[in-house]
Amino acid sequence: MDIARTKPPTSRRPLYIGIGVVAALTLVGVAQLKPAAPTVEGNSLSIDSVVSGPMVREVRAPGSLVPEQIRWISAVAPGRVEKKLVQPGEKVTAQTILMELSNPDVEIQLLQAERQLTAAQADLVALQVSLETQRLTQAGIVAQTRSTYYEAERNATAANSMVDRQLISAFEAAKAKEHAAEMTERLAIEEQRLKLITENIPAQLSVQREQVARLKAVVAFQRSLAGAMIVRAGTNGVLQELPLEVGQFATSGTTIAKVVQPDRLKAVLRVQENQARDVALGQSAVIDTRNGLVRGRVSRIDPSSSGGMVTVDVALTEALPKGARPDLSIDGTIEIERIGQVLHVGRPTYGQANSTIGLFRLMPGGDEAERVQVTLGRTSANAVEIVSGLDAGDVVILSDMSRFDAVDRVRVK
Repeated sequence: MDIARTKPPTSRRPLYIGIGVVAALTLVGVAQLKPAAPTVEGNSLSIDSVVSGPMVREVRAPGSLVPEQIRWISAVAPGRVEKKLVQPGEKVTAQTILMELSNPDVEIQLLQAERQLTAAQADLVALQVSLETQRLTQAGIVAQTRSTYYEAERNATAANSMVDRQLISAFEAAKAKEHAAEMTERLAIEEQRLKLITENIPAQLSVQREQVARLKAVVAFQRSLAGAMIVRAGTNGVLQELPLEVGQFATSGTTIAKVVQPDRLKAVLRVQENQARDVALGQSAVIDTRNGLVRGRVSRIDPSSSGGMVTVDVALTEALPKGARPDLSIDGTIEIERIGQVLHVGRPTYGQANSTIGLFRLMPGGDEAERVQVTLGRTSANAVEIVSGLDAGDVVILSDMSRFDAVDRVRVK
């Protein structure tokens, strides 16, 4: 008879303990693992290598071509546009008639001024005749008085000799002598009166001549206003603006035309305030007209800023390429200085001069990049000086990596 055998019970506790220990160790290891580095497309990155060598500091700014000489033509007198004889873009000379204005009031004022001038000139002639007549009348009185004086003198002399010979009485002789003395005094008075009249003539005529001269100036001014109804260019060049149309009314002082010289242009750049402090007169510049490069020099710096920009004029020292015209958009690069042997790299999309920023440096193999703290020095339009944090030959990412501020390492694929 067979007897069934039973297996002794086995304990599973050690197995469970081992599994638990392995699981705990696994969790600890997983917890200590760093998160996977994010990935960035290498084709979308701007990458440059740190080099050691000379560095050129430059300032780059947009701008436009502006004529060196601009003639703004304003309405001297108010008037209505009757004719437009040229159109913007046409070449003009100083005598070219741009438009014709009309204003009846200006013509009436000219006629009134001319009438007043004619009346003043007639008064001057009448005054000359009157004064000369007075002088001649007085001269006749003087001549007559002198003749009477001479006769009185002769009578007095004769009376004295006749008294001595007792031909006439002493009373008659005294009377003749008194008459001679009277005529002497009267002659002196009439001669003094003639002298005063003669000397006063130039002063009276001068006052009237000044009045005539003033009225002539008024007439000349009114004629200039009437002549200004015919608007001329006033200089050789190209008509750039002629905003008024036939029938419009221009008030005095309104700009009605703009004439420029297209062959004499300068570059006007708008430089940011924080970069303009390094710009100085005489610095060389290169102007990109989109159709060629032209060299020039800084000729003027605006003492004030507007909207965070400083206006800088560049006088061109080379001939402009074909197609260059006023108001053409350009880009200018001003050379600030040349620095000797320094570490430098292409300018990152962020970071100011003399500041510390974080840049991603490619590791050997180029499939990963780690963040390093870099101290920047002097900056240029397309380069920046490296003070510390990088060595020559290091390759860094210049693109904006602000979205990876939370990590210190990225994968590049």
